[in-house]
Amino acid sequence: MFKNTLLSPFQKFVKAESFSGMLLFGATIIALIWANSSYGNFYESIWQYKFGISFQDFELKKPLILWINDGLMAIFFFLIGLELKRELLVGEINTLKKASFPFVAALGGVLVPIGLYLFLNQNPDTAKGWGIPMATDIAFALAVLSTLGKRVPLSLKIFLTAFAIIDDIAAVLVIALFYSVSIHWMYILYGIILIAILGFLYHKTRFSFTIGIVFAIVIWFLFLKSGIHPTIAGVLLAFTIPIKKRIDIKSFSNHLTSISKDIVNVSDEDKKHLLTEDEMKCIDNLDDLIFEAQSPLQHLERKSHSWISYFILPVFAFANAGVVINTSFNFDFSLMTTIAISLFAGKFVGVALFSYLGVRFKLTELPSGVNFKQIVGIAAIAGVGFTMSIFIDNLAFNGDLISINSAKVGIIIGSVISGMLGYAILRFTGKTTIENN
Repeated sequence: MFKNTLLSPFQKFVKAESFSGMLLFGATIIALIWANSSYGNFYESIWQYKFGISFQDFELKKPLILWINDGLMAIFFFLIGLELKRELLVGEINTLKKASFPFVAALGGVLVPIGLYLFLNQNPDTAKGWGIPMATDIAFALAVLSTLGKRVPLSLKIFLTAFAIIDDIAAVLVIALFYSVSIHWMYILYGIILIAILGFLYHKTRFSFTIGIVFAIVIWFLFLKSGIHPTIAGVLLAFTIPIKKRIDIKSFSNHLTSISKDIVNVSDEDKKHLLTEDEMKCIDNLDDLIFEAQSPLQHLERKSHSWISYFILPVFAFANAGVVINTSFNFDFSLMTTIAISLFAGKFVGVALFSYLGVRFKLTELPSGVNFKQIVGIAAIAGVGFTMSIFIDNLAFNGDLISINSAKVGIIIGSVISGMLGYAILRFTGKTTIENN
């Protein structure tokens, strides 16, 4: 019973991510078809449409594509921050023993693709794209795993999730340190001060979503003007969200019983549709009790996860994946090939090799119920980089349309090859495992 209760939230997470991966795939296909159709110019013009706010000496107007990449994706990074904080405090990487295997695997999955990219790249102008092949798209990766059903043990999905979260930490650090230009430190200082104040308020007083939104908008704007990508503000803001409940489950149960009795005592059966004043007070008390019994971090993560997975990420894919593929467009085939190879081969070799070395030298151990052939399958799937890779692509080659689109095609090719190979390996090894059992 306890095991089922423990795993149920993670199983729901896997299902949500799997469906999100399918939406991402659908949005990508539609974007590619539209961009290469006779209505391709309309597709491009939509994302370049400028809008925003302006009054007196203040103006904030950006093309729609930047509102998506700088604004909506900041919310996505906020969710990443919530997941990171949860995993670091109470999740799959909250102890050295738990984190060691996915950490070593993620280390290989970051270093080898970067090294391979720098080795293969011969053009100094595209050297700055080294960060593109380092990230795994967890939604796409779990979508591939979901098609395999019971051939994939849950422990393998947990490993992939932990590995991808560590991967995300590396990607966030790389974006903050290497893909930010013309940094204005005073704006960053103001933003950090506000984040510290917000964290203090949450620590001393009851969590307030309204206060958080007001602070978040101001902090996002400060980071936008600072030169550091505003998505980093999303991660930092997530770390201010409290993880602790204000009351324990036993107290919640006792208060719930008391409120339930109060509702029965004050109920008026003559009023079928409207509540009495006393009944409304009891319902308000119940709302307050539920709020106090929930972890603000867990509540925000659960509430935001679905619409981020089902709306923000597909919109990002739809806006960014529409590459015009025809003979008239001057692609950088060298960059395209380098990205595809670094993403596919770099992730595959890096994750598999470092995982093997970690176990071989007894620095780590395989997750329960998982064999090394399945780790090799995960290593292949790790090359599905899509969302974060395209995001870094836009930062690395800002304004260079040829490099951006060439890298996008390379990302798509590398991700497709990785997904197909990973599926084939896990299908074979999964079947073998079931038969042996």
